[in-house]
Amino acid sequence: MGLASLDRMTALGASLLDHGVTFRVWAPGCRTVDVTVDGRSTEPLAPRGIGLFEARLEGVVEGARYRYRLDGERYRPDPASRYQPEGVHGPSVVVDPSRFAWTDQEFPGHAMADIVFYEIHVGAFTAAGTFEAIIPHLDRLVELGVTALELMPVAEFPGSRNWGYDGVHLFAPQSTYGGPHGLRRLVDACHARGLAVFLDVVYNHLGPEGNYLAEYGPYFTARHSTPWGPGVNYDGPGSEGVRRHVIENGRMWVREFHIDGFRLDAIHAIHDASPTHILTEFAEAVRAEAARAGRRVHVIAESHDNDRRLVLPASAGGLGLDAVWSDDFHHALHRALTGETTGYYVDFGFDLHLERAIVEGFAFQGEPSEYWGRPRGTPSGDLPGDRFVIFLQNHDQVGNRAQGDRLGTLVPFEALKLAAGLLFVSPAVPLLFMGEEYAETARFQFFTSFLDKRLTEAVRRGRAEEFKRFAWRGPMADPDAPNSFVSSRLSHSLASAPRRRGLREYYRRWLTLRRTHPALGTQGKELTRVTRDESGVLTVIRASADGNELRLVANLTPKTQFMPPLAPPAWRVVLDSDAESFGGTGTAAPLAPYQCLLLEARR
Repeated sequence: MGLASLDRMTALGASLLDHGVTFRVWAPGCRTVDVTVDGRSTEPLAPRGIGLFEARLEGVVEGARYRYRLDGERYRPDPASRYQPEGVHGPSVVVDPSRFAWTDQEFPGHAMADIVFYEIHVGAFTAAGTFEAIIPHLDRLVELGVTALELMPVAEFPGSRNWGYDGVHLFAPQSTYGGPHGLRRLVDACHARGLAVFLDVVYNHLGPEGNYLAEYGPYFTARHSTPWGPGVNYDGPGSEGVRRHVIENGRMWVREFHIDGFRLDAIHAIHDASPTHILTEFAEAVRAEAARAGRRVHVIAESHDNDRRLVLPASAGGLGLDAVWSDDFHHALHRALTGETTGYYVDFGFDLHLERAIVEGFAFQGEPSEYWGRPRGTPSGDLPGDRFVIFLQNHDQVGNRAQGDRLGTLVPFEALKLAAGLLFVSPAVPLLFMGEEYAETARFQFFTSFLDKRLTEAVRRGRAEEFKRFAWRGPMADPDAPNSFVSSRLSHSLASAPRRRGLREYYRRWLTLRRTHPALGTQGKELTRVTRDESGVLTVIRASADGNELRLVANLTPKTQFMPPLAPPAWRVVLDSDAESFGGTGTAAPLAPYQCLLLEARR
């Protein structure tokens, strides 16, 4: 189904109109659909063709609670519910998005090249764990140099503790986070400060608890399998309604919540053989929705395949997305600093992997992967720098460790600053994980709060099986234990300790330079060069088209090393990771263990 057809179709869910509400649901798997509202008598929905059912009820107002009755016997929430205050199994609520007074008319969004992501788990970022509790922290993030929040999934999930990847109500912001009003307040506050808001969305599967979609229609298919069960039906019989559900979901986030972009979770688990891929159609739809309001929206894919087609335009045989999360930089640098060799780190034993990830984007571009048991990747050297999002930490790389250890608990303090220097000097879009800028010590563990204890036990067994490939020592954090969530909350007061203030200042200075220096940022990827000498000293050379040149000299080892010779012209130190202002000694001669220097050619 094309965009023009979608534009002609009316919205799913409960639409508040003058003097009443229109209820509309796609339910080709049902013979009849009725709606019951706030204890009123049950009213039938009339068939409207292609599996749609619809009814207009007078006198229904915002805040009314309703359920659908399927085939005269099963009461279920609305698949396009905007609010689930009683959780995934409870009634849906009529919401009027027009009631919110937006103040962000002057905020158009940011270009990809100007984005610095800050990934947040709403529940663990503050003690309150709500959308609105984030707002008092926004000015601090702006001063740091962040330009975009990236929220882990917020679609309604079971219970109050979850990473969000078990969401089942794609249209309903999590009730325990503050629901739709809380999310609108957060987005409006971000836009007032020039911060974009990206949303992590999950279209490769839905959570198991409270997932009633299969009772409505052919949302899933056994023709495709995923790690979470049958695949979502994007290309089989009845898939037009499934595609509409996802595309309308994206458009809703842009239209009703002013979301500026999306991170599409694990798109390698989305299978679609249609002439137009669902991700291409999704990207075109959300961009068109944003364009109507004079705004821009970006769509970023998470994929372990290193597939260049994701970010090529459709005219060149690609999917037309804006960027891809690239794990290779993280994996190569993590192995270099920690020495870990289990799991996917087994593939990153060669020095050139880090160099290639910095210069070209993907480290693996078709070479055999021991971990995946097949060739992995495609050429990426010609792709612009703003097609890649790279990081030192994120929810996966921290939370999918047995105990959720952050990088700061695995490597020396000086190594954290070296890693940050390599992140910020690279010609890619940087992403920070909440608390990283001051070396937060709280673990970020995997947590759930399923009501179905059989699911809880199945999750425990599944994660234990996954961890066997990493051979981590010690017990695995129990996902269902409340403390796995509570101990994952940030300790913002840590940021005021002297060395942590120094680390934050180091991040701030780097981000200022990325904005202001012509040889940094995502531009000039083709001019970037990296060398490494026999002692383990890495030199990253960044240059601009007008002749400006910077060099980051980084000692990747725990031993003092000699400074590599620098050819004329003369060079001056722009940043020294060992400076006292950054929590260093200020006295070490280059190059101390894990020290890095950013040098600029004198002109």
